[in-house]
Amino acid sequence: MYNDNPTLNLQNKTIDPNKQGEVFFKEQKEGQENKKKFYIESYGCSMNFSDSEIVASILGDVGFTATRNIEESDLILINTCSIREKAEETVRKRLRVFDKTKKQKPDMLVGVLGCMAERLKKKFLEEEKLVDLVVGPDAYRDLPNLVASAETGEKGINVLLSREETYADISPVRLGSNGVTAFISIMRGCDNMCSFCVVPFTRGRERSRDAFSVVAEATNLYNEGYKEVTLLGQNVDSYKWENPETGEVVSFAQLLVMVAAVHPDLRVRFSTSHPKDITDDVLFAIRDYENICKYIHLPIQSGNSRILDLMNRTYDREWYINKVKRIYEIVPDCAISSDIITGFCSETEEEHQETLSMIELARYSMSYMFFYSERPGTLAARKLEDDIPLEVKKKRLSEVIRIQAQVSYQHNQQDIGNTFKVLIEGDSKRSDKEFKGRNSQNKMIVFPKKSGIKAGDYVFVKVNDATSVTLKGEII
Repeated sequence: MYNDNPTLNLQNKTIDPNKQGEVFFKEQKEGQENKKKFYIESYGCSMNFSDSEIVASILGDVGFTATRNIEESDLILINTCSIREKAEETVRKRLRVFDKTKKQKPDMLVGVLGCMAERLKKKFLEEEKLVDLVVGPDAYRDLPNLVASAETGEKGINVLLSREETYADISPVRLGSNGVTAFISIMRGCDNMCSFCVVPFTRGRERSRDAFSVVAEATNLYNEGYKEVTLLGQNVDSYKWENPETGEVVSFAQLLVMVAAVHPDLRVRFSTSHPKDITDDVLFAIRDYENICKYIHLPIQSGNSRILDLMNRTYDREWYINKVKRIYEIVPDCAISSDIITGFCSETEEEHQETLSMIELARYSMSYMFFYSERPGTLAARKLEDDIPLEVKKKRLSEVIRIQAQVSYQHNQQDIGNTFKVLIEGDSKRSDKEFKGRNSQNKMIVFPKKSGIKAGDYVFVKVNDATSVTLKGEII
């Protein structure tokens, strides 16, 4: 999931699409007033937000405490995304803001984390001279050493990728948490070489986390009062962990069941799935366990087979359609969402129309929608010409957004009169007299409060109205 583009049609409000970045913080505890303070912002996918919680834990172990106040911080970190050009532009703007703050407080350190750190390390340190630290996604354990070096005037840099690092032994600090929902990273990296994507180059090869450490983290979260976890990975369906003691291999479907078995009241979500890797066993687990949510994010990217081949997605239109049919066959009440890119290299108007038709055919509940942004170093940048004019890309994107809004509206209208089990996440954004929460299909529902009910409770809500993005109802 990404939040670098204001055209996103988001229903999962864990990441607010109306903000350019999400500021993570944790209130100071008593006795921490003299500790050094760090401030961190995260951009892009859910994995970056999860990584920031790992960073907070590592820094906390060496005496730092988090703050929401930039001016009082000793260390400013920005966790970055390289998936699209707009995300990188946003980060550069923020770094210039931080640079002004740093001039007022010369001892302050500024660091770039994440995917941009790996991709643009030299530019940040030598050309723009906006940062003191550059730390890649696999080097967060080295942060204390890099900060110490930067405090002496040296530039701290570590962007080495790892084939082993999963941070399985680090307990994340749940920054800015609502106390109800949490992320659990189950794997890192990606082995899929989609021609438009920079992730394999910035996050390295796939490696799966110890299954028992995932279950332990989910158990701890439930014991702390959390009611929902989202299992994260660039491609969760390719999760595969081999127990070094027994040789037993745990698949993603088996991991889903293991986490669902922690407690019936602990909801389990996951993101993101690659269509080629999601198996019937995963679908059976979703069907058979009430607390595994009936929702799959299944990116199509394009509805045309030729473009899918150029994207190196390893499936064609017909294959994807059959996969969608299989999902609805096994889990009839499942909601499916997607990622869509318009204006990819050499895309014709007729091929674009096939993408529009796929939205209606697959009945996506929502989509993350973008026009193609060429990323340096990717296969597409090296081998294909970015030949679709920007105005055509934007026109096609607006058409995708329009069709998706219509399909989302129809999808939600069908829920009117139905009753759903909803996990309350907190107050509605528009009114403190209303709660908001999501059903199993990942649809946001708002409804009037009732006394004695609080965030973290499950309630049954009857839907009586709907827009293209939100259901409205009342507790029954």
